[in-house]
Amino acid sequence: MNRQAQAVVLLLFGGAIVKAASTDLYLRYVKEGLRPFLLLTGAFLVATALFTLWYEYRPRPDRQDAHAHHEPGVGWLLLLPVIALLLVAPPALGAFTAGQAGTLTAAAESDYGPLPEGDPVPVGLLDYASRSIYDDARSLAGRRVQLTGFLSAGPDGGPMLARIVVSCCAADGRPIKIGLTGGPAVDVPSGTWIQVTGRHSTRRAKDPVNQADIAYLEVEQWQPITPPKQQYE
Repeated sequence: MNRQAQAVVLLLFGGAIVKAASTDLYLRYVKEGLRPFLLLTGAFLVATALFTLWYEYRPRPDRQDAHAHHEPGVGWLLLLPVIALLLVAPPALGAFTAGQAGTLTAAAESDYGPLPEGDPVPVGLLDYASRSIYDDARSLAGRRVQLTGFLSAGPDGGPMLARIVVSCCAADGRPIKIGLTGGPAVDVPSGTWIQVTGRHSTRRAKDPVNQADIAYLEVEQWQPITPPKQQYE
């Protein structure tokens, strides 16, 4: 591939990054706080590609016949994955990932503060699991909580609420799973996003993938929702 072709690939790749970071599309790949870095990176790649094209095609008195040498055309096939990235965006990690990977082992802390005011109080799945498993649910006692995630099948076929936790990007994503018990039956397809209100359950289970503890929630009510803008936790 000649330098002009490399510049075109770089231009399209930088443009794809800028396009994704200019919308909510980038949230399928990285955490929300990385948007400025993506914009800067994409803009730098685009600028580099444009400068390279200008340098290659600018008039020069010593330029040799442009048709004297021909580069293999197969190098242009490298454009295909870049164009695919521009036209087709894969969905965020979801129920399939949750079914294949073991639940994230919640980090133990020495002190869990009280939950914020509210009834029910919105709580992240990782926070709920940590308080349930490592704090013996002391900070959850007597409180109604509201959890948001997508439905996933549990080891016994029962419903579980799950969400993908990322440290930086989707490549390091791991699921956190919360079992659902009692209350009205959750009868929507796997992968459907729902909002669940309930109270802590003393029930526990082991994830068959990695043998980590899975906390449970006693369901009082639930409803399907539109997937949130930020699907990762």
